[in-house]
This record gives sequence, C-alpha cells and structure tokens, in this order.
Amino acid sequence: MPGLRLSRFGIVLCLTIAAVAQEDSAPADKSKIKPVNETVVVTGTFAPAPQNDIDRAVTVVGIDSQPGLYTNWVDLLELVPSVDLRQRGTNNIQGDLSIRGSGFGETLVLLDGFRMDDVQTGHHDMDLPIPTTAVDRIEVMRGAGSALYGSDAMAGSVNVITAKPEHSDIRVGAGVGNFGVNQQYGSASLVWKKFDTQLDAERDFSSGFRPDRDYRSATFFERTGFETGLGRSLLMFAYGDKPYGADQFYGPFNSWERTKSWFAAFKQDLGSKTEFDFAFRRHTDEFVLFRNNPSIYENNHIDRSWQTDLRHHEQISQNSTLFFGAEGIHENIDSNNLGIHDRSRGAVYVDYDVRAWKRFSFSAAAREEIFSSSHGEFNPTLAAGAWLTSTLKLKGSVSRAFRLPSYTDWEYHDPANFGNPLLGPEQAWDYEGGLLWIPNSRWKSELTLFQRRDGSVIDYVTRVCTSIPADQLPPGATCSPAIPNVYHAENLQHLNFTGVEGSVDLRLAHEQHVEIAYTYLYGAQKTLTGLQTKYAFDYPSHDAVLAWNGKLPGRFIARTRLGVIDRYQTDPYVLWDAAIVREFNHVAAHLAFANISDTQYQEIPGVFMPGRSVVFGLDFFWRAR
Repeated sequence: MPGLRLSRFGIVLCLTIAAVAQEDSAPADKSKIKPVNETVVVTGTFAPAPQNDIDRAVTVVGIDSQPGLYTNWVDLLELVPSVDLRQRGTNNIQGDLSIRGSGFGETLVLLDGFRMDDVQTGHHDMDLPIPTTAVDRIEVMRGAGSALYGSDAMAGSVNVITAKPEHSDIRVGAGVGNFGVNQQYGSASLVWKKFDTQLDAERDFSSGFRPDRDYRSATFFERTGFETGLGRSLLMFAYGDKPYGADQFYGPFNSWERTKSWFAAFKQDLGSKTEFDFAFRRHTDEFVLFRNNPSIYENNHIDRSWQTDLRHHEQISQNSTLFFGAEGIHENIDSNNLGIHDRSRGAVYVDYDVRAWKRFSFSAAAREEIFSSSHGEFNPTLAAGAWLTSTLKLKGSVSRAFRLPSYTDWEYHDPANFGNPLLGPEQAWDYEGGLLWIPNSRWKSELTLFQRRDGSVIDYVTRVCTSIPADQLPPGATCSPAIPNVYHAENLQHLNFTGVEGSVDLRLAHEQHVEIAYTYLYGAQKTLTGLQTKYAFDYPSHDAVLAWNGKLPGRFIARTRLGVIDRYQTDPYVLWDAAIVREFNHVAAHLAFANISDTQYQEIPGVFMPGRSVVFGLDFFWRAR
C-alpha cells in the first residue's frame, strides 16, 4: 500500500529529526563547535559561488579529509537520496546513475567541469579513471542543466572535483577484505611556490562474492597546476583499466567485460575574465557474452571525444555579471556491432546574473546547440531567489534540457534487443521551487518541490519483431523465429516525474556532523496499451538517508550511513555501512564495513549485490612541514 509506506517513512523521518533536534537543544560547550566555512561550488553556476547563494538544488559531499573512511569515491553518492546509483558491481566496477527517476543516460557526469559522457552507451558514463585519493568532493546539481552543459543534463549533473594539493606529502596504503578483496593505493604531491603537482594510483582486486563476479581495477591520475603571466594553468592526465566478470549484467549469461579509459585535459586562464579549456577522452569496451566460450558472441567498441570551450565574463555593475562563451564537441566510434560513425556539434551560450548579497538573486541563461546535421536545440533557464528573512530563502527555477541518442540507441542489435536509427533527441522541462532555512551556523535545512516533464524519452518497448517497420531496424538486424517478442528502442511521450526533497544538516560539538535526507518520487506515463518498457519505471519511490561522521575520543575518526530504499512496485530494503580510522604519527589504520545488515538486494533487476563485507587497511604517510 503506497500510502501506508509513505506514512511509515514520514513517521520514521520525523522521529529521527525530533531526536536530533532534542540533542541539539541540550546544553553544549559552544567553544567546541568548529565554525563552518561556507562551501563554494562550481556546479549549477557559470562562476564559483557560495552554495547558499545558488538558486538551483545543489548538494556537496566531501571526502572529509580522510580517504580511509571510504573504500571508493562512488560511496559519496550514496549520501544523496535523489541520486540513484544502480551498480552492477561494487567499487564503481560498473553502474548506472539516475537523478529524480531519470534514465541512466539522462544524468551528465563531469570531471572538474569536463564532460565524461560516453557516445557508445550511458552505461559507461561512470567509468571515470579516478583513484579515490585524487577526489576532493562531488557536487550534484539536481534538475535540468543543458543551458550550462548541453546534452545529457536532463535530470541533473554530477561533477567530480579533484583535490588541489595544499602541501608536499607522500601517502601509500593497502587493504584486504573478504570476497578476496586486495587493494593498494598511493599518492605523492609537491607544492613549491606557484607550482603544484599530484600523482595518484590505485589497484583494486576481488575474486568475487559469487562465480563470474570477480574484478581487477587499476587507475592512475596526475594533475599539475602553475601560475603564469596569463593566470592559472592546469594539466590533467588519467588512465583506467577494468576487466570484470559480468554475470547476469545484461541477461541470463555468464558474461565478461573489460573497459579502458584515457583522459587528458588542459585549462588556461587568459587574464582574469577569460578561460580556455580542452579535453580528450578515449574509451574501449570489450564484451564477451559467454565467458567460457568467447567465440559465440563478442563486441569491441572504441570511442573518442574532443571538447573545447572558450568562456568570458564582464562585470556590468556592482551586482550584475554577463557570462558568455562558445563550445565545440566532436565524437566518433569504431565498433564491430555499431559500425563506424562520427558527429560534431557546437554551442554558444549567454547568462545574465544579478546578485545582491542576502537580499535577492536572479539569472537568465540560454544555450543554442547546433549539430553537424544542421539540427539545433535551444535550451533556456531562469532561476531566482529571495531572502524572506535573514535566515529564510525562497528559490526556484525553470529549465529546458535535451539528450542526444547514443550509438547503442541507434545501431545496437542482438537477437532480443534492437536499436532504432530513427530515434530523435529527448527533451524535458524541469520546474522546481523550495525553501532554504539557516537559523544559525550549526543548522541548515532545505525543502524542494520539483517536476520534470519528459518528451521523446528513449526506452525499450516490447514488440513482435516482425511487426517493426524495416526502416526502424539497425542495418544487419534480422528477426529470429526462436525469439518472436523483442525489445525495440522508441521515443515515448508524456513521462512525468513529481517529487519532494527534504534535508537537515546539523553540526555538533567535537566536529560531529549529522545529515538527514528524504526524497519522495512519483512517476506517470502515458498509457502504452499493454506494452512493457525496460527502464522507465525502475526508480525509488522513497529514499531516505541518515548519516553521521565525526571525531571520537582516542584520536578516532568515524562515519556511518543508514539508507532505506523503496523502489517502484518492489519491497523496500535497508543498507547500513560504517568506517573508522585511527591516526598515529605516520600511520593510519582503517576498518570499513559495507552492508552490515547483510541485505539481499538488487539495484539492477537480475543482478545480485554482495552481502556483508569488511575491509581492513593501513596507510603510511609523510607530510612536509
């Protein structure tokens, strides 16, 4: 009974908030409460700005200056209820990312502001070659963002921000755990005058919690920054290699897959008002349907992308700024299944931004994206906020977004799944409004109502294979008499998601930090006259998180997270994880527990996730004085 489930979620959430509020009202030594510096964000805005001044729904989750509390950086995303990280394997082996009920290709993943989308398929958008030690924080903008970032930012954007070294140091570590987990990692940084550089490397191995679920992952990342007469320069290089067992990932097969990623980027300030960016990404995917007999069915894909951006801003008045720029993107793919293709597009954008501190703010932006086929997409956005009192802010936004089909959407075919070369871009209008309440430096709470109206959504629909028009089948695709009913990619209309997000962020004495968040989501789709879709309604109706981290006596640092997820038309489940770190002079010992409740669950239908696990590790570090 959906109504009963919602009531239970509401009661539990209210009781938890009441308990935390009661603790907060107790006498405390305020001198022990560490002042909180306001977070500056770079996502959801054309220029860095304090998080509370942004009129979009933006969440920031940080590594808490202690990487040992997290076995992988993707664990940070579990702290954001509106983000649905549907993994096919732990530690970011492979997973789909969804925000507010979106499909896996409708969330844009960024690395320091650079697009990391995969032209082959959205299943690889999270395949970032980034060690955990290289990550500083993750910024999540919920809601349409095509005016800022272009294609794919229909439901939101996830920006992984790498850490700028603040001092010279060396850190190496290793960890072991059940399921044959074996980890090694290290980082080295050098800071000298106006020059800084950092190298991070990580290896993660597991024999698997069940047959054909083993994996090996190796990632390397290097970033170098320096100051010149023009301004700040930044170079980044990354490489990742992940072979893994893919049992049941894409059907009832003991499959195997291996992906590799290469990434290089360059940022250059051209004075104080202009910035030039360039990046290259290469990604390969080798997929074997039957691991014990690769010759039956094998796919090999190589895709590349180039992106460049020139942006500028002018101060119009004391409180207003004009941002504008141009962007170019070229993508290609070479695949034995999808063929050889390439596409290019360019964009121009402008944003007028007005901000009167602690009074009101307003921004109006628009982006025109033109494709090599002469088709264009115009995406405007309006956002505004007003401080009703010194502690209460009202904010809202209206935005349009779009997504280009991937080459898997257009060209893929196997006996049971068919792409569609006639697919058009997806479009969406996104509406949101909410309240931000900050009564003091220790308490922050937010409530947001939102609705996203999707059109031409790409999903796979069940069809009798012989009834599909020939021009809607990829080249070389044929129907098999043994499989009369297949999934066929189509543009669906009138798919709407409506929901509410609530969160409380509380800072206590002894650097204790408590976060409570909840999201309710309702999806509605136009009647499909009995047809079945593959992805559209696999979303969490209810998603709640209670998280804590802080210092404990004896120089211990710890964290824990309790999450409750209730997916549409499935039973709810609970996930609980925790970690603790103890630092000595030049050594840190850490212990991490995942799925403490030993919950049996699936984030992707048919793909089982591991039960209770534990990882113990030691880090050795040296820091220059």
